[in-house]
Amino acid sequence: MKALYLKEIRGFLGSLIGYAVIGTFLILNSLFLWVFSFGTNILEGGTADLVSYFTIAPIIFLILIPAITMRSFSEEKRTGTIELLYTRPLTDMQIILAKYFAGLTLVIIAVLPTIIYYISIHFLGNPVGNIDDGVTISSYIGLILVGGVFVSIGIFVSSLTENQIVALILAVFLTWFIYLGFDILATYSQFGGADYFIRNLGVLTHFTAIQKGVLVLSDLVYFISCIVVFILATKLVLQSRKW
Repeated sequence: MKALYLKEIRGFLGSLIGYAVIGTFLILNSLFLWVFSFGTNILEGGTADLVSYFTIAPIIFLILIPAITMRSFSEEKRTGTIELLYTRPLTDMQIILAKYFAGLTLVIIAVLPTIIYYISIHFLGNPVGNIDDGVTISSYIGLILVGGVFVSIGIFVSSLTENQIVALILAVFLTWFIYLGFDILATYSQFGGADYFIRNLGVLTHFTAIQKGVLVLSDLVYFISCIVVFILATKLVLQSRKW
């Protein structure tokens, strides 16, 4: 499993895909936070926080993470190397987890440089250090969890098709729906009191709760459950293709 994990990491960082994803993530965030005036500019906001960053980053992830994961199994199927994987002394779950953790590692690598935003605001604040460390740390944890859910969705979709473009489009739609779709449904629902239940099915509600600086067990269980569900769904897809 470790060998496959390292192979996937080398595959990401040994090609333009990994660097393009990381670079695009950092450039877009920097432009929206420090250059553009779309209500997200930190310098124009006048408050020492990273709320804008944690609002923008998941939206960027909606496209970039499916771009990372679209080749996870699609490429293996197209080239026929999926059969070679099955001949290795690895279970389906080990193969899936190796690809999952490789994708999650790339997400973490992309997020780590943004700590410079926190350092910048720390020294730009009046007085210096006027930033809520607890809220910032919990928000970073929440962002990684959001990325983890998106990676599991992307890998699941990639297991469904040999076409990387189809995998990309389907994963973008599914991650968008999981992140924002339930919130939109709850806003316009005609089901009375069911709007609270519908809203809590979505990632956004739980990520927003974590951004308040409190890591509640129910929110953590939600994210872990989402990841486990899509990983198990991927395992079922792979097993069905063997029959």
